[in-house]
Amino acid sequence: MSEIKKLTADVDVSEYFEKYVNFEEVSKLCIEEQEALGYNWNYPPFEFDTNDVWNSYNKLKIIAFKIDFSAEELEHTFDERELEFVLKRFERLKVKLMNEIYMLESEDSLGLFLGKCNLCMRCTREVNMPCKMPFKMRYSLESLGAYVDRTVEDIFGYKILYAHDGKLPEYLIFVGGLLYDKK
Repeated sequence: MSEIKKLTADVDVSEYFEKYVNFEEVSKLCIEEQEALGYNWNYPPFEFDTNDVWNSYNKLKIIAFKIDFSAEELEHTFDERELEFVLKRFERLKVKLMNEIYMLESEDSLGLFLGKCNLCMRCTREVNMPCKMPFKMRYSLESLGAYVDRTVEDIFGYKILYAHDGKLPEYLIFVGGLLYDKK
């Protein structure tokens, strides 16, 4: 059975921005991902300057959920469809985990999604229509230009791992956060 651990760290936004944010470079990766997987409202391009978001807050609470797989799960070799199904199950789990971030929000803070938004079965951005859930949709660290892999490695001491060859990774990590202490 999988076990979920919550990891948190509070950092100064200006220091984090200096060390981990490069919107131009990271947004290119987001756009490449969207071209492969479909467009999404919480990924660039945006009609606002992401620097304005970062510059509006003093603090960032990085919130990561680490899912450790059991020995039985790690030993099993999945065919392509099975593995896709298992990984989609964990993608849907992100919505539940996001509730913990929503509960931390106030008028002086902004929650950050655990990666790409998956509130809807298919994002309306793909058909050039407005977001169906703008009150729940949040941007992610990577969509605002942050290097999430470096963040996880430097702050929590873990590498981002991926499934391959029909095998689950030792663990999955979903990373979100909360910008707070509004300027």
